Amino acid sequence: MHYLFFGFLSVAVLFLGGAGNAAIANKEQLDSYAELGYSAPNAGYGDSPSVKCCARAGVRERIIDIAVQEIGVQEATGNNDGRRVEEYLVYTGFGKGHAWCAAFVSWCYGRVGLSVPRNAWSPALFPIARRYRAQQIRQGSVRQADLFAIYSARLQRINHVGIVRKKEDNWIVTVEGNVDNRVLCKRRPLASIYAFSNWLD
Repeated sequence: MHYLFFGFLSVAVLFLGGAGNAAIANKEQLDSYAELGYSAPNAGYGDSPSVKCCARAGVRERIIDIAVQEIGVQEATGNNDGRRVEEYLVYTGFGKGHAWCAAFVSWCYGRVGLSVPRNAWSPALFPIARRYRAQQIRQGSVRQADLFAIYSARLQRINHVGIVRKKEDNWIVTVEGNVDNRVLCKRRPLASIYAFSNWLD
């Protein structure tokens, strides 16, 4: 009789011990979710602002990856043409022969499933509601995959746009199209940038 009692007791202890370990594992998992801003797995976390931020961070990286893969694309004859260049332009409703820096940016955003921006006119990518204020720029708010603008005094408007790859002190590293008839990576002084815009937050 005693053997039977101790047998049941041993099984109960083993079962409860395993459940305790599972509970500890689940708590550790929940704690790791909490660090990322999740309340619990599959528990409506899609609406959490911190989760949206994490998701947007991933989108920023994907935009940069796509843009970097395009470095080296060149125009066919130096007249805003060529198979890939025309793909960028078609994405914004234009054909060969048009300036394509804004079309390139729009195409990169579109490749990650974003519907905006989608415009071949560079000033359209810098509406006031999307622009960083001077104080935000000084505070370092500009991030990868934000857009930068170059201003033309002759045209008296923004006439070039590209993607911020990263910011380094008083410089930005970019990926941009329609410079020397191709897509390239440049290092530009912050002082030469007219405006920055954020289409992701």
